[in-house]
Amino acid sequence: MFDIRLTDVPDTSTRVVPVGPELDDEMSALVAATDGAATRGRITVFPRPLRSPARVLLAGIGDGGEADWRAAGAAAIRETADDEDLEVHLPAGTTAEAVRGLAEGLWLGGYRYRDAPRGPRTREVRIHGTAHAESITRARVAARAAWLARDLTNTPSSVKNPEWLAGQVVAEAATRPGVSVTVRAGEELARFGGLLAVGGGSVSPPRFVEMSWNPPGATTHVVLVGKGITFDTGGISIKPRDGMKLMKKDMGGAAAVIAATLGAADLNLPVRVTALTPLAENAVSGSAFRPGDVITHYDGSTSENTNSDAEGRIVLADALGYAADVLHPDLVINLATLTGANAVALGKRTAALFSPDDTLAAELAKAGADAGEQMWRLPLSDDYLENLRSDIADRVSAPGGPGSVMAALFLRDFFGDARWAHLDMSAPSWAEAHDLELTKGATGWGARTLLNYLTSLGGDASA
Repeated sequence: MFDIRLTDVPDTSTRVVPVGPELDDEMSALVAATDGAATRGRITVFPRPLRSPARVLLAGIGDGGEADWRAAGAAAIRETADDEDLEVHLPAGTTAEAVRGLAEGLWLGGYRYRDAPRGPRTREVRIHGTAHAESITRARVAARAAWLARDLTNTPSSVKNPEWLAGQVVAEAATRPGVSVTVRAGEELARFGGLLAVGGGSVSPPRFVEMSWNPPGATTHVVLVGKGITFDTGGISIKPRDGMKLMKKDMGGAAAVIAATLGAADLNLPVRVTALTPLAENAVSGSAFRPGDVITHYDGSTSENTNSDAEGRIVLADALGYAADVLHPDLVINLATLTGANAVALGKRTAALFSPDDTLAAELAKAGADAGEQMWRLPLSDDYLENLRSDIADRVSAPGGPGSVMAALFLRDFFGDARWAHLDMSAPSWAEAHDLELTKGATGWGARTLLNYLTSLGGDASA
């Protein structure tokens, strides 16, 4: 990540001026001559030949909310070259929330995939007119989490098999004191029947990763479960080509919970967090699991597989059963690129939220709204439970009916009445083009929402 710092030392870099109520005479004249300059995320460029700085960017902040500042930061950074420094001049009275939004937007809009052939970048952003150092620190942690989630999700599946992804978690955790990781493989997965079934068709064996942040004195234990399918062919129920070409993103839920847990450690949050990521490649071969197979999960219950392209819920079921049996958390939140029905129902920017707990649902929705990651709560209707009935197992894996709702009802069966929420984030996990703070490709959706939620539980112990 490039650096953002607070300074009072002028420079000759491109100057960014948010369009707010306090502007000098030159900037006021420019705004007056420019129709719509204050529109959220709009950038107006003014060259200044033979003067320093050589050009000024006016960045519209709309109504001035945190999301508006985030959009302005992202738009400003995109208007510049990858190695160009920026000077940001803030109007008087800019709030801590605005600075945090601006910094997040600068970092998120300036993201580039780390393995892309762009060469090393050197850049610095200097912010004048504020002393909100804590806002910059918090923005840096949130953006770093999103960058990591995007990097992991953007990595091609020719590199990203379960072993590789588990190794990335181990390497990241090693840089944070207090974070521990356990990686299970081979015979250690004997009870994880769903994970073994889904991963059984690939030459790259599955892994089950458990990463823990457990600070002294923590009284709340949150388990985050993320679907980690490193590539999804659909298995025997094979996908068409167009449905398969972006399936390197099918571990976006795992990327988000990994990044959020590491972010909790970076902020020294006084909350115990455990990230569980069942990792597998859903492949086609003679050993692939079949429609009609009966799978025995970690908790001993059984599922009749009716569609091997509905594999995500099968691996998540093992993780939820493990969490209930071994970890006994206060609450569980799982994230998954689970169903195409999510996009049909809610479009490309919005995740589906399911929870039997009204308070938890409201808290997650607020955390998402503050992060600019939209979600909409959908019902867990018992009217559809009959659809899950199987003649040969405890349930079927993929019945007909409303796709996202049925997947959520399937998962609810593995965590009973405990506090639990499920976020189906298949649609917003990927952007087809730059859009506000999103960059084309993996969005890292969920990492910042989870970090906001964890922060709300215990505050920031480092503050």
